[in-house]
Amino acid sequence: MNILVTLDSNYVEQLIVMLTSLLMSNINETFDVYVANSSLDDEDFSLVNNCVDRERCKIINVKITDGMFVDAPITDRYPKEMYYRIFAACYLPKELDRILYLDPDLVIINSIEDLYNMDMSNNFFAAASHVHRNLKIINEIRLDMPEDSTYINSGVMLLNLNELRLRQNIQEVYDYIENYKFFLVLPDQDVLNGVYADRTVHIDPLVYNLSERYLNFYNANPININNKKDMRWIAHNTSIIHYCGRKKPWKDGYKGVLGVFYYYYENIVQRKKISKLKI
Repeated sequence: MNILVTLDSNYVEQLIVMLTSLLMSNINETFDVYVANSSLDDEDFSLVNNCVDRERCKIINVKITDGMFVDAPITDRYPKEMYYRIFAACYLPKELDRILYLDPDLVIINSIEDLYNMDMSNNFFAAASHVHRNLKIINEIRLDMPEDSTYINSGVMLLNLNELRLRQNIQEVYDYIENYKFFLVLPDQDVLNGVYADRTVHIDPLVYNLSERYLNFYNANPININNKKDMRWIAHNTSIIHYCGRKKPWKDGYKGVLGVFYYYYENIVQRKKISKLKI
């Protein structure tokens, strides 16, 4: 499987935990992990490589140079990094047909085989939504999205690289940013929704992008009173848990129930580090 991540040195530890969970939850798979970055150094990559099984997980440094997005609108509000997911097909190897983008602030607790191999037809992306109906309507108006579309979270996103290379119009993105720059709250995610809402397949957030907030919202909805999702259900049915938002299990003040999954893999990473130090 091809995996894409984007990060700076502040998230290296979380990346290691995420990759550990990915390998442990998909024991029959091997991975090529493309790390798109502009600032990671040899020490960062050495740390990652020393903490993962290199026979099953190949870490590939994709250095994004200043010249790659020379024509893109770049400001303090719209940094170069916002284009890493949107234009991944431009810098990834031509032989890749698809790739799964994963934020480093998540863990994988069950197989992602069905997600990775899903039929995307001629769509560009596959992603899940965390948005309830009222906010959905606001986003449709704010970003000029089609009425039947759904605002997706871009932290877990399958990319159809073949279709993107054939049909993605880079200027369309630049024009959208210029026309809607005063309405963008989460710039790259907003752009992905505003430009590509009608070219995105929706996947189940309870399975492939479960956040603390979405879990609480789902269980509080009266419609789901007889179908609430408890920890047992999550452990057996959810594949990806996403710690999006300000409160993270590795930070002080986190009180969410889903942190237990992060702590499990974090403890495994720490034990491996201690074991290597003893050797």
